[in-house]
Amino acid sequence: MNHVAAPSAVTPSTAPSAGGSGSGSSSTRRTVSGSTVQTRYGPVQVQLTLDGSKITAARALRAPDGDPRSQQINSTAIPTLVQETVDAQSVHIDTVSGATYTSEGYISSLQNALDQAAHG
Repeated sequence: MNHVAAPSAVTPSTAPSAGGSGSGSSSTRRTVSGSTVQTRYGPVQVQLTLDGSKITAARALRAPDGDPRSQQINSTAIPTLVQETVDAQSVHIDTVSGATYTSEGYISSLQNALDQAAHG
């Protein structure tokens, strides 16, 4: 088996909680896209919608879909990763069994999006 082109180590961040003590008195809704991460089976890119520092939505702008098997795997893996992102409010989510490459790419792109949100 070949190795993933994406970085194997993901450095966790607590970026979503870096918004200070105010919990939404002034709403700052914005959308941030993470970097595109190349995996063995294709690119993965995450987009987040935030209200202040709270993740209100996540979606995969890109996911491996070059063959029927990738499409099948990602049709369940991506919604799981998206839901875990919103629930966890951070990059601390589990990889999806059977979709390790997509999960690792998703988490790397998610980390990049959270870093951008924290600094932008």
